Amino acid sequence: MGPFRKLVSCGYFLVQIKFHVIQSMNTIQIVVALLGSLEEDVEKKRCKQQARASMGPADKLPANHKVKAASLKAFEELRNASANRYTSAKSSIMVLGLSVHSTPVEMREKLAVPEAEWPRAIAELSGQNHIEEAAVLSTCNRMEIYVVALSWNRGVREVTEWMSKTSGIPVHELREHLFILRDRDATQHLFRVSAGLDSLVLGEGQILAQVKQVLKVGQGTVGFGRNLTGLFKQAITAGKRVRSETSISAGAVSVSSAAVELAVMKLAENSLPRVNVLIVGAGKMSKLLVKHLISKGCTRMVIVNRSEQRVLDLQSEFPDAKIIYHGLPEMIHCTGEADVIFTSTASDVPLFFKENVAKLPPASLAAGGTRHFIDISVPRNVGACITELPSTMLYNVDDLKEVVAANKEERRRKALEAQVIIDDELQSFEAWRDSLETVPTIKKLRAYAERIRALELEKAMGKMGEELTTKQRKAIDELSRGIVNKLLHGPMQHLRSDGTDPEAVGETLQNMYALERMFDLASEVIMVEAKMRSNRQ
Repeated sequence: MGPFRKLVSCGYFLVQIKFHVIQSMNTIQIVVALLGSLEEDVEKKRCKQQARASMGPADKLPANHKVKAASLKAFEELRNASANRYTSAKSSIMVLGLSVHSTPVEMREKLAVPEAEWPRAIAELSGQNHIEEAAVLSTCNRMEIYVVALSWNRGVREVTEWMSKTSGIPVHELREHLFILRDRDATQHLFRVSAGLDSLVLGEGQILAQVKQVLKVGQGTVGFGRNLTGLFKQAITAGKRVRSETSISAGAVSVSSAAVELAVMKLAENSLPRVNVLIVGAGKMSKLLVKHLISKGCTRMVIVNRSEQRVLDLQSEFPDAKIIYHGLPEMIHCTGEADVIFTSTASDVPLFFKENVAKLPPASLAAGGTRHFIDISVPRNVGACITELPSTMLYNVDDLKEVVAANKEERRRKALEAQVIIDDELQSFEAWRDSLETVPTIKKLRAYAERIRALELEKAMGKMGEELTTKQRKAIDELSRGIVNKLLHGPMQHLRSDGTDPEAVGETLQNMYALERMFDLASEVIMVEAKMRSNRQ
């Protein structure tokens, strides 16, 4: 019998043994039975390496040199972490941000990032040394950066420095207003944001659409990875459930509706239908303004916008209201005829200054002779300097707190109902993320088996000499791969979980820890990285 037939027979014999062993051993023990003969060699090599390391030249160095050597070693390990992004410690999910609750609009507008700039911001943030993934949530009420960081404290420093560089605000000023949340707290915060629990107006509906937009933009951007994709998907689910399973969305649930309520509070009683209303901008916020103004009895309004089409769409959607269009060049003229001016545009520079407002005629008697500017844009559309003018009042998004404070007890009750749903979704997300921990073990186990397979195959081929044909060598290679894949199938199945069942996740993690101890996979990845470094050199 030729050497090739002998080897094939040997392989067939091994496969037969495998099926007999299945009857009396679990899948993990099968791997031990097949590869156990190699464990002793691996252990001997590891002992030799440890012995050489313990007798290395570092023992002869002075104490201060040992510290330097340790620092260099730590830096080298960090530098080479890119060889395996899945480290032994789970990366942290963090959020750093500024919100309407703690930061004045003057600072928030400097940090605002337009949607068109989100991909650039994600690329810059995820390119930092300790940040793997990044996302930006920038609205009129908040500016928040979500990241997955290899080191949470270094990640905080890198994000803070990026925010300072982008906005021109010194780091020490940012820290006075910046909030930082990590892991479970960061996850819960996003779920509350998506549900409208953290909004200035409880249950605000627009924030859920904004969270959806973050996911939509991020999915086509390098740097918005698997962890943040899962996080934002779960946050959207939480937001939808809170709105469908509680009464949180009843009543005034948007910045626009709160702005209309503020106008009603500042005007004389029942005077809103009689005053002249101007809206600058015709986007989503302006559409909500029109809707809520109509609900308060104001059926005539002027809209100034760059293009007419959006105003025509509003006229079609609200046929019972008289909506008049004027182009942007007529803005100042229209303002002179208005008593209440709502501004909601994406302009990054103010549209109104003291100089042009000062030349306007007084407001009508229906508004008490006072002209009210209600600016719900971030960055702001109206310069703060106009407050120096007589009979002129200016309000921005921060002033909407006055409307919100009207019903604190009702807000608290609704928030408690929603928190139960938030906690449920939080548990689901954490179970899913825990299930990802097995991915590195699966990779390391495959690498471990492949290294042994390749080593033993090389030995066998060497013993057979040059008499094997290319076809025969390919057949032997495929045979060895088939045996390894069949042996690994069971352990791999026990390492996979979709994260939907917390108990199943716990069992999967136990299997993972058992396999890592059994095959010393921590040492395995170190050996692979060392080999990669030597190849690069």
